[in-house]
Amino acid sequence: MKNLSVFQVILLAVFAAAAISGVLIFALVIGIGAGNSIGPVVIWGTQDQTAFAVVLRQATENESRLSQVSYVQKDPATYEAELTEALASGTGPDIFILRQDYAVRNAGKVVPVPYDFLSRSQFENVFVEAARPYLAQSGVLGVPILVDPMVMYWNRDLLGSAGFSQPPRYWDEFADLAQKAVKRDDSGSILKAAVAFGEYQNVDNAKDIVGLLILQAGGAITRRDNTDRLVPSLSARAAGSTSQAAESALRFYAEFADPSKIHYSWNRSLPGSRAAFAAGDLALYFGYASEARQIARTNPNLNFAPAPMPQTRAGTAMSAARTYALAISRASRNREGAMTVATLMADTGIARALSIALGIPSARRDVLAERASDENELFKREAIIARSWIDPDPEKTNGIFRAMIESVTSGAARYAEAINPLNSNFSSIPAFIAGALKALAMIALPIITLFLVISGFYFITAQGNQQKLETAKKNFFYVVIGALLILGAWIIATLIAGTVNQLTGK
Repeated sequence: MKNLSVFQVILLAVFAAAAISGVLIFALVIGIGAGNSIGPVVIWGTQDQTAFAVVLRQATENESRLSQVSYVQKDPATYEAELTEALASGTGPDIFILRQDYAVRNAGKVVPVPYDFLSRSQFENVFVEAARPYLAQSGVLGVPILVDPMVMYWNRDLLGSAGFSQPPRYWDEFADLAQKAVKRDDSGSILKAAVAFGEYQNVDNAKDIVGLLILQAGGAITRRDNTDRLVPSLSARAAGSTSQAAESALRFYAEFADPSKIHYSWNRSLPGSRAAFAAGDLALYFGYASEARQIARTNPNLNFAPAPMPQTRAGTAMSAARTYALAISRASRNREGAMTVATLMADTGIARALSIALGIPSARRDVLAERASDENELFKREAIIARSWIDPDPEKTNGIFRAMIESVTSGAARYAEAINPLNSNFSSIPAFIAGALKALAMIALPIITLFLVISGFYFITAQGNQQKLETAKKNFFYVVIGALLILGAWIIATLIAGTVNQLTGK
């Protein structure tokens, strides 16, 4: 080894690294689903701990390989931050529950399920339409297990006192309902609201509601172009129905917070919409199936029920939903076991048990086809017709939708003017990743150049002195190692960002 040159050492190191990587990848691929032992697998999520524990315990009676699987419930408010920190430090779970609107943002944290293992056609035949955001060019980002559809909760007492025996079925019925159901005091202040539309900060699920209105009107929020890039579709300058749909949806939503309209029913001085509904001060509330139990616990005496999401009269029936999937963590030390667990838990029996325990529908079509009680049957029907759009980053798009809505309700912009910035802001999200990588290159290049110049200086000034030449060789070796480390960091960052870009097409 003492006679090896620097070049030979580097070359051998590269070949060794490539060989080790090849062996690891080969072992991972051929190992999926093989063997009887899964090993310890930890799952993180925000769903109820007790329900998951009961289902896992029952499942273990029929499938002993699940005996070492454990579930940890996390706080929804801190889940994303805690997950990111844990995965970065190597202490995260083997599987984490990934909501469909976080699929693009968290793609770099996931080991995709190869299409050779779960094909695109199998996925589409087994799971609901709302789960499509998990389909990436590199594979399936998560194996769907649950779907939480949006429904319309209605207060029987408030609607009954306004002369309505049933909740509205179509959006064009809302203006008349709001005019009759709203109650005001002598000063004109709203005491009992009809529809919590028009604002953002005190309307729970505002982005999801407006997004659904756009989709129901025939529009699109994001779309794939002819190069499979994910691009925004809301520009009012674009041709076709999409811009008209976005403007129409925004207008309909915003007018319920316009005091000049006869169906004025909501303003930003009122409490949050779910809190108002639970208190009996709001006739209609748009929330998810999982919220039914929370509302009932808040006010056991509230006379309310869920109803299907209203529709347009001429359009295809469509609802919104949050879908939850089991994603294999890139930081997992037991990827083979995690892959097997995700597959087993998405199977019909366990998927059905999870749905019953948590009170929301399964993401499997065959489970949704089974008959259920009245309320669960409604949730299932809404889950079947639910659709999702690919969200590049939920936290950023929350801000974008808020700015759009509030610019209209404050009078700062007209409807078309409010949509244009929305379109350009969507475009800037993938560009941020590209900009970060470019900045990394700008920093790395001068450092590499400086190290090479210093190393060359040592070689030139050695002037045949053997000791100085040896020192120069060592310095050159360290320069090469440093350059390789920087290059390695660049490659890793590029690969992680590339996983996201396979979805966005950048």
